[in-house]
Parts: sequence; structure tokens; C-alpha cells
Amino acid sequence: MLAKTLHSLTGGEDDIIALMATTACEVHHSDSRFDWTGFYRVTAPEMLKIGPYQGGHGCLQIPFSRGVCGAAARTGQAQLVPDVEAFDGHIACASSTRSELVLPVRNKAGEIIAVFDIDSDQPDAFTDGDAAHLARILDGIFGTR
Repeated sequence: MLAKTLHSLTGGEDDIIALMATTACEVHHSDSRFDWTGFYRVTAPEMLKIGPYQGGHGCLQIPFSRGVCGAAARTGQAQLVPDVEAFDGHIACASSTRSELVLPVRNKAGEIIAVFDIDSDQPDAFTDGDAAHLARILDGIFGTR
């Protein structure tokens, strides 16, 4: 259902910020587990800056060398963290965050242009299935257009 809704809302759009804003909004409101949902954009070598999001304040910038978002950008791999307190180097942008899922976002050329960060105020809120489903959605919006 979420994939179909996002496809209908974003079809034909090529503005990256509009796509990010719509994606963050729809994903955030699709599931009660999601406490903060948004993008951190690659804006300089090894640097992420906050992009469109839903929820409370986020960190303004995150180096690739720090935190769960930095790990996703640095490795190009999804980061599924059931307990953020157990993640070495976790950055506490919000004290309510208990678990986190961060997915790399690639453009058509396969370059990482952002990470998509979902925080939950519940421990162990995300599954491998969530990661795979959301990765397919992101690829459909940003990667294969």
C-alpha cells in the first residue's frame, strides 16, 4: 500500500527535495512505530546535512565517521539497530530514540546521495523485512526513475 501511494504521489516528479519531503511525510505517517523519519543529504565529501523530515529536531550535520547515519553513508549498507545505546558512536539527536533503521539512498548512477533515517521510541522496532521493503521503495523513487 505504501509503495503504491508513494508511486502515485511522486510519479513524474524529478525535484529531489520534493521527492524527499513527500517520501518522509508518507513513510512517517504510515506506521506508529516511526517517531522521526527523514533524510540526511550528502552535501560535501564525507558530510551529511539534514534534509526533509517529520518529527522533532534532528542533527543539522553528521560526518560519515559518526553515528548510525554516518555508518550507512560510509558503508553503503542498511543499518538496523535494535538498541541505539549499544551502537558504538551513536549520536543522540533525540533522547527518545530507542531503535533506528537507516538506508542509503542512491541515484540512477548508483552514487549515495543521502541516507533515509527512521527512529523509533520503541526498542527493537524494525525488521529485516522493513529494511528490504523500504529499500525497494527508495530505489523506485530515487534510483530507477
